[in-house]
Amino acid sequence: MTTESQPTSTGPTHITEPPGVAPGTGYTQVVTATGRLVAVSGQVAFDEQRRLVGEGDPAAQARQIFENLRRCLAAAGADFSHVVKLTYFLTDIADMPAVREARNEAFGDLPLPASSAMQVAALFLPEVLIEIEAFAVLPE
Repeated sequence: MTTESQPTSTGPTHITEPPGVAPGTGYTQVVTATGRLVAVSGQVAFDEQRRLVGEGDPAAQARQIFENLRRCLAAAGADFSHVVKLTYFLTDIADMPAVREARNEAFGDLPLPASSAMQVAALFLPEVLIEIEAFAVLPE
């Protein structure tokens, strides 16, 4: 069964269940869009003064990261409705529920983007538990 959101002039099309592919949980299998690409570098839980928010607390770090992503997207004239792909890097994949909760708060009722998640041995500082990058497409 193919579940597809209708394309709009302001956003991407989400195909959650392409034929012959097992449905995903908590993400969309395929997202298509036409427009201007916005690539947001991996964000970590730094505040505006480059202080780590939520040392040892994956939920606090995830919330800060989604706030940073929101601000980066806004700087490009985009918002979470334009995001077509998120990539998650976690030092402990067991922290994924906290990331999903923060993502769900940030996205609200919006369709979820395509996503990939991976556990990594380390990020650039031992205190950093999570890094998330985003790709968005602004309509032409």
